[in-house]
Amino acid sequence: MEKTLNVQGMSCGHCKASVEGALQKLDGVSAADVNLEAGTVVVSYDEVNVTIDTMVEAIEDQGYDVTV
Repeated sequence: MEKTLNVQGMSCGHCKASVEGALQKLDGVSAADVNLEAGTVVVSYDEVNVTIDTMVEAIEDQGYDVTV
C-alpha cells in the first residue's frame, strides 16, 4: 500500500530526515519519501503490520502536525 500524508512544519533537511527516520523505524514501513515543498510524505507500507494511526503518531512524536 501507499499513502500520502500532509505534514505541517517541515522546512529543512533535518525535518525530512526526522520524519523519514521515524517512519522507517516502524515495522511494516518499507519506504518514506518527504517532499518539503509540497509538505507531504509518501509512505509505502504493509497494512497488515502497521496502521495509518501508528504512522501519524510517529510523525507527531517528532513535533509535526499531520492530516490524512
